[in-house]
Amino acid sequence: MIGTIIGAIVVGLIVGALARLVMPGKQNIGVIMTIVLGALGSFLGSWVTYNLAGYSNSNGGFAIIPFLVGIIVAIVLIAAYLGITGKRSTGPRV
Repeated sequence: MIGTIIGAIVVGLIVGALARLVMPGKQNIGVIMTIVLGALGSFLGSWVTYNLAGYSNSNGGFAIIPFLVGIIVAIVLIAAYLGITGKRSTGPRV
């Protein structure tokens, strides 16, 4: 149980960080929100890939397609979060 929670936090951090790296501009969100949105994106991306797209990982190893879909979902979640909260950039507005 503890290992699953720690694993979800680590994967959430990786997916959230990669999503923020791919997104243009500076996102003014903290590490905790990056982990939460990354973990949620990873979970939803895996669920969509396995249940709706019919993806099957027959070899039991690392599956790249659900990982990439998780990053895409995390990008959408981060963009939605930024749109809802209005936290764009800390730089000067022109």
